[in-house]
Amino acid sequence: MTKLITIDPVTRIEGHSRITIRLDEHGEVDIARLHITQFRGFEKFVEGRPFQEMPSLTARTCGICPISHLLASAKACDEIMAVRIPESAAMLRRLINYAQIIQSHALSFFHLSSPDLLLGMDSDPALRHILGVAAKFPELAKDGIWLRKFGQQIIELTSGKRIHPSWIVPGGVNQALSPEARDAIVVQLSQALAIARKTLDWFKPVISRFQDEIDSFANFPSLFMALVSPDGTIEHYDGSIRIVDAQRRIVADQIAACDYADTIGEAVEADSYLKSPYFKLLGYPQGIYRVGPLARLNVCERLGTPLAESELGQFRALQPDGAVLSSFHYHCARLIEILHALERVGELLAAPEILGMPVRAIANPNKREGIGVSEAPRGTLIHHYRIDDNGLISWANLIIATGHNNLAMNRGITQVAKRFVKAAKISEGALNRVEAVIRCFDPCLSCSTHALGQMMLRIELVDPAGEMLDCCER
Repeated sequence: MTKLITIDPVTRIEGHSRITIRLDEHGEVDIARLHITQFRGFEKFVEGRPFQEMPSLTARTCGICPISHLLASAKACDEIMAVRIPESAAMLRRLINYAQIIQSHALSFFHLSSPDLLLGMDSDPALRHILGVAAKFPELAKDGIWLRKFGQQIIELTSGKRIHPSWIVPGGVNQALSPEARDAIVVQLSQALAIARKTLDWFKPVISRFQDEIDSFANFPSLFMALVSPDGTIEHYDGSIRIVDAQRRIVADQIAACDYADTIGEAVEADSYLKSPYFKLLGYPQGIYRVGPLARLNVCERLGTPLAESELGQFRALQPDGAVLSSFHYHCARLIEILHALERVGELLAAPEILGMPVRAIANPNKREGIGVSEAPRGTLIHHYRIDDNGLISWANLIIATGHNNLAMNRGITQVAKRFVKAAKISEGALNRVEAVIRCFDPCLSCSTHALGQMMLRIELVDPAGEMLDCCER
């Protein structure tokens, strides 16, 4: 007799999901599956809308990373208009993207994952949350809250709103940065850098305490994908796609946004609303790859800022013979990216052009199709639109960062479940580790649930005793 264990819901993530773990007749884990149970469907209900509305519409997929959608969408619309946006506008877009990386990574590390790291994977679940962290480690909790607040303040000072600003538009941005806003950010930058460095100094010695988790948290050879500049420097706003293997050897490089579909395929599985992208050359599901901060640090040649560059060398020493493979190390990669983003914010604000004009190019549609690619906190984000003769969206495809990681997350929960879950004694700590490997990826599930093709539907009729009377599937 086989046995099924269900974790519902998966906690301390953004969005709704459940995990099922199937045990064989010997009580050993056979397979584990991540099921994304919510459906949004933005790709369909944007059809018929004017393309100029797309940044604001698609930003509503998420309250955590709306800036990412604004940027990728606006870049797709720039392509439809066939314009080159002003230099100051590009700098401001970069600035707000770094701000989002700071606030989103701070949320993931301090609020969602630090309870496991500080209180322990086997600690009391009633206390294993941000309030429990604040009670035992108040200074670290305050640092996390302050750092996230700082990222949000940059977004607000730049765009006028912390969430869902209408400031990023096709052709650039709709308002220049004021000197007062620039100065308000600069005055807090040194404290933000101090917190980022202090947190890294605390966390790096802690890593060795989690060897079991390092060994089993989605620790396997895979491909990694991210954007890089022409010389291989990490890139978050622009650049081209690079894919490397587990030895950090380049598999594909300088793939332009317009050619992404030649490299990336999308599969749909019956038990989840989350698509499963894959590397076409290897096919599905062998073409598994990872995106996000771990991937970006594996893919790039350099970070290009002094403090983060120093940390990158130490990070790569975690696995000196190739790519850093354990997804547990997403945590460290996020902290390094926060440091890098803060350094870039300082560089941008020191440039006179950051206050320059103009900040928007105005044009009518000049192309029927546009593709925008940028790096969201969770990984590479792709927006692809087609319009009709009236400038209305006729087709849209969104490949969300979390979707890229779907195959890796499923393989990861199976790996960790095989290590920790036994039928004879299933501990809460073991199940928490299954959840924790998902938290390493920091999925944003409300962003990512878009079906390709016909959406599966299952309706069950159940009586008051719980017996199923009838079932209908589409």
